Amino acid sequence: MSLPPSVLIVTIGEDPPERLDKALARDVPEQAALSRSRLARMIAEGAVTLDGRAVTDPKAKVAEGQDYALTLEPAAEVDTLPEDIPLTVLWEDDDLIVIDKPAGLVVHPAPGSWTGTLVNALLHHFGGNLSGVGGERRPGIVHRIDKETSGLLVVAKSDRAHHGLAAQFEAHSVTRRYLAVTHGVPDAADPRLRGVAGLGFEPGGIIVIRTHLARHRTDRQRQAVCAEGVGRHAVTRARVLEPFGRPPAAALVECWLETGRTHQIRVHLAHAGHGLIGDPVYGGRRKLATRAVGEAGVAAVTGFARQALHAATLGFDHPVTGERLDFVSELPEDMTALIAALSGSV
Repeated sequence: MSLPPSVLIVTIGEDPPERLDKALARDVPEQAALSRSRLARMIAEGAVTLDGRAVTDPKAKVAEGQDYALTLEPAAEVDTLPEDIPLTVLWEDDDLIVIDKPAGLVVHPAPGSWTGTLVNALLHHFGGNLSGVGGERRPGIVHRIDKETSGLLVVAKSDRAHHGLAAQFEAHSVTRRYLAVTHGVPDAADPRLRGVAGLGFEPGGIIVIRTHLARHRTDRQRQAVCAEGVGRHAVTRARVLEPFGRPPAAALVECWLETGRTHQIRVHLAHAGHGLIGDPVYGGRRKLATRAVGEAGVAAVTGFARQALHAATLGFDHPVTGERLDFVSELPEDMTALIAALSGSV
């Protein structure tokens, strides 16, 4: 049996914008978490009424003191099915959940991966305790990490959390740091790097990579650095934490994002000539010399089955309470073993 719709009354305040959609977006209660785009859809669908009559023109003029009735349909169920997949939960409340995702888990259902995803797991975890995002009873994915990248991910459970988190990601105010193991050592003192387009340098041995990224012209599954004015602006910062080998042949690198584009760290480090170990798409076919990292190091690199990338820290302001939340995820066992082999400690 479906639930009946609810009605929200919005009173137009002083000096309202001339258009109905803008006025409603300004005066709707924040806790209702209704974006302007959703309000526009509601107006078009006849779900906004004044004195019992539907107002379907978003440009309709409004006046102070008018009471508009907004009919809110209950969150609809989605076709994605819950699946009992174990999750490591670091934080959960009524509005959001923070997950430490293992490598190999796809975040969102897509062609070729309709089941066995994080969203399937979350739907099972939530049971019926999910208020819904965008008018559907589904978790709100505000950012993603690749299937074979491990680490931290925040997911919205309500519209108000989804909007608040999305705004922070858009403003680049979310703290995200990654740990990667690269072929070679992206040392800011390397003169070769100074000839790479888009690379700059900051104090403390920090490399700044500023380029535009877009889909590859011939392989639509890949991203590529492209010319100015094409694609989307992307900025990555990186610094070497520990070099491995004699002479250095690999490195543990800390990366942090100013923007969050698809495959951004993987593409940017490959652009700098230091693709990730284990990355089948951007890492290249480079081999490490036994004399540099030993037989154990070569074996560990050869057998590493994914890109060596881990989302290690995540920080943001809670979108509802304003509380500052910061999370840390320790390196998973496979990356710890890789580093130990490269450093000669095994």
